[in-house]
Amino acid sequence: MPITVLLADDHPVVRRGLAALLSTLDDFEVVAEAEDGEAAVREAQLTKPDVVLMDVRMPGLDGVEATRRIRKAVPDTAVLMLTMYDEDTTVFTAMRAGARGYLLKGAEQDEIAGAIRAVVRGQAIFGAAIASRLLDHFANPPAAVADDPFPELTAREKEILELLAQGRRTSEIASALHLSPKTVSNNLTTIFAKLEVSDRTAAVIRARERGLGS
Repeated sequence: MPITVLLADDHPVVRRGLAALLSTLDDFEVVAEAEDGEAAVREAQLTKPDVVLMDVRMPGLDGVEATRRIRKAVPDTAVLMLTMYDEDTTVFTAMRAGARGYLLKGAEQDEIAGAIRAVVRGQAIFGAAIASRLLDHFANPPAAVADDPFPELTAREKEILELLAQGRRTSEIASALHLSPKTVSNNLTTIFAKLEVSDRTAAVIRARERGLGS
C-alpha cells in the first residue's frame, strides 16, 4: 500500500511542486491538500493520512498549532515540517507540538522521500543543518528561563500572550478577557514591540518556547 500524504502549505506553487515530486514515486499517494492550518486539521481528520508535510507559517492557524491539534485528533498521523524557517525556537516548538521531523525547503527529492518513509516508521528526522544545531543545543544548553519568562510584559499582556499561544484568534481573546477586539489588537502591537517580533506567528513561537500555551 502507498504511503498517504497530506500537503499543507499556503503557496499553491509549493503544493503543486511537492505533488508532482511525489507522483514520480510509486510508494506515495497525495490524498489531500490544505492552504492553512485550519484546513490541514480538517483534512487530516477526514483523510487520516500517514504523513502531513506541514509548513510552519500559514495564515490563520499556524503550522505548529495545526501540528498540535492533528497529533491530538489523529495520533497515528505523523507530521513532517517542511519550511524555510530554521530558527532554533521554531524547530524546538514544532517538535514539542508533536512533529517527528524538520526539513528545510530546498531539500532534494531523495531527502524528502526518505524523511517521509522514516517518520512513518516512527523515526525522528532532521535536515543536516538542523541536526547539527540540535546537537550543539544539547551540548551547550541555554541558561534556565526565570520563573517569569516575560518580565517586560504587564499582567494583562501576559494573559493575552498566553491565549495567543493557545491558538486563539483576536476575537476569541477579546471574548475570553471581556475586552474589545480593538483593545486586544492594541495590546498585541505592544507585545510584539516588547518581544521584538514582527508578527503573531513569531510571538506564538517565542511564547511556546517559554512554556506558554500548553
